[in-house]
Amino acid sequence: MSHHLSRWIGLAGSVLLAVAAFLGGALPDGELRPTPVGIWQGPNGPLTIGLWLVGTGLLAWAWWSLRDRVPSSRWVLVTVALWLLPMLVAPPLGSRDVYAYACQGASFSAGINPYEQGVSSLPCPWLDTISYIWRDTPAPYGPLFVLLAGAVVEATGSLLGAVALFRLLAVAGVALTAWALPVLARRCGVPPRRALWLALASPLVPVHLISGAHNDALMIGLLVAGLAVVAARQGRPWPLLAGGALLGLAAAVKVTALVVMPFAALAAIVGAYRIRSLVRDGGWVVGGSLVALAGVTVVSGLGLGFISGLEQGSLVVAWTSPPTAVGQTVGYLLVPFGVHVDALPVTRAIGMVALIGVLIWLWFRSFRRGEPFWHAALALTATVALSPLFHPWYWLWPLAVLAATAHRTLWFSIVTVVSSFLVLADGTGLARFSKMPGAPLMTLFVIGVVVWLVRSARKGRQPVPAD
Repeated sequence: MSHHLSRWIGLAGSVLLAVAAFLGGALPDGELRPTPVGIWQGPNGPLTIGLWLVGTGLLAWAWWSLRDRVPSSRWVLVTVALWLLPMLVAPPLGSRDVYAYACQGASFSAGINPYEQGVSSLPCPWLDTISYIWRDTPAPYGPLFVLLAGAVVEATGSLLGAVALFRLLAVAGVALTAWALPVLARRCGVPPRRALWLALASPLVPVHLISGAHNDALMIGLLVAGLAVVAARQGRPWPLLAGGALLGLAAAVKVTALVVMPFAALAAIVGAYRIRSLVRDGGWVVGGSLVALAGVTVVSGLGLGFISGLEQGSLVVAWTSPPTAVGQTVGYLLVPFGVHVDALPVTRAIGMVALIGVLIWLWFRSFRRGEPFWHAALALTATVALSPLFHPWYWLWPLAVLAATAHRTLWFSIVTVVSSFLVLADGTGLARFSKMPGAPLMTLFVIGVVVWLVRSARKGRQPVPAD
């Protein structure tokens, strides 16, 4: 397929998704507890689902077909801009989170700490637009985003205006990623045009970052920009301090961005990796990150409540999270024996312990072998895979860094395409309605991955025969 044809096929898919958003997207007055069957039987149900399926399929096919053969960075940026345009004028797709952002901003503007009280504590004029599960839970976002959300609500005073401004913030995040990603890609020996295509042209970007206006767009932009500054200015204190500050601001949007900070500290080193060099060069990155995060926290006056807000992810049970799927499967296997037990707390706790172990191992592996940016991408991948909750837009965190560091793209491209089909136009997650066979199949996949990793580790320890 020619790259010109792929461009117009992708644009057609984006237009179809925009039409699906008008017919049955995450509309403010939409049903808050829909099911796939209910959507099908509702107004424009078959048409909405059909448009969503075909539109997502066209975008995914266009992106997949050019994974390794886009003509130029400029062509990529023009194509991505075309695909994003329909999403700028359509209602939100795939999630109702942007309405929660607006109510959290309203709470903050009214002097309420959103880390201590849910949005139901304030008679937010748009409370009916938020899913019931999130009305009484504290905000899980960092202090910078809470400040921005409050500013958005004060500047607009309306839900439509707030959605528009949140989308502009998302566009700014995507633009920042587009600016910084080529710098990081060149440093890692990856063609910038390919990195831009993989990171910005996938179906997840127009649907979840732009249409859904997720704050992940801003977090990713700041994170990639911070890594790019570190990559371009190794060994220079003030630029490294600025790069660290960008990473700290990314964590002030979503604290998970801190995962890359230890790897960025390694990347700042000039010469051989030694503890003295790490303190000398990496200390600027770590210091800049912590100062920026602490500064925003102090300015907001909200304290560290956003850390406790992260626990709210456990309220959602979906097999797309491997630890959650394993817990579900254990429960299913015990039922025939008359045992009814909730294994989720155990498997999720094991997942978090495993994540800590993997992150430490990746850092020491990077210290010994180099390639800190590649290991940062793997750290983000592990964070997404071992967390108790997985939303499709979470995959964009590692995808942005993988696009600039990976030389083999098949495995994470498959995950990207599969993730694009997990949420319907109105935000209904299909994983909630496919626990069987979803959880057992994910569990089998986890077992397969573990077996492969063990065999690879044993093979790596075998001595190489002498010639």
